[in-house]
Amino acid sequence: MGCVTLLSMSARLAAITSALVCTATTLAVAPAATAEPCSDIKVVFARGTDDTPGLGRVGDAFSSTLSGLVGGRSLTTYAVNYPASYDFLAAADGATDAANYISALTQQCPSTRIVLGGYSQGAAVVDMLAGIPPLGNKIGEVGSAPPLPSGLVPSIAAVAVFGNPSTKFSIPVTNSVFGGRAIDICKDGDPICSRGRNPFAHSDYVSAGLTNQAASFVAGLV
Repeated sequence: MGCVTLLSMSARLAAITSALVCTATTLAVAPAATAEPCSDIKVVFARGTDDTPGLGRVGDAFSSTLSGLVGGRSLTTYAVNYPASYDFLAAADGATDAANYISALTQQCPSTRIVLGGYSQGAAVVDMLAGIPPLGNKIGEVGSAPPLPSGLVPSIAAVAVFGNPSTKFSIPVTNSVFGGRAIDICKDGDPICSRGRNPFAHSDYVSAGLTNQAASFVAGLV
């Protein structure tokens, strides 16, 4: 009976190992940019920590408002694929995924206007792509990834981030390679992006109308 049990456990371990290897192989492949006709505008958005899967609450509100401001042009979205968990070192996975997706998209849909965005930890993902340390000069607390290749930077029509950690260290995305194409919004009192001490402010970007503000800014660029 003991041998049967050990054999059964070995078989299970082999199956689990095989599944993990397959998963890792899948994640290592750059995401296909699109299986659909190219849209006029593509929003590439990284959600915040433990946010709703997909674009997250802030990303959904931002892209929905933007869609109504672009004069009937087609707008589609891509949710950056990364854990958005409390393992902040994994934020680097989001930057890598976004860079791979943007690279593929520019090749398949060269006329598509790309809007890059993120909220909270997702804004830190955008920081990495902009070449900004997410926590100023602090190393090791948040993952790091290479910036977006310089050849792809001109392909980004606009950038919008909310509750951006690097803003707390006086390094907003507006001071990056994206410059005037970027808007970096920090709600008054938000301790993630400012010296404020109101934790509720960090979850108030939609109800405070700040996603609408960002959408209006981006609509003027795309």
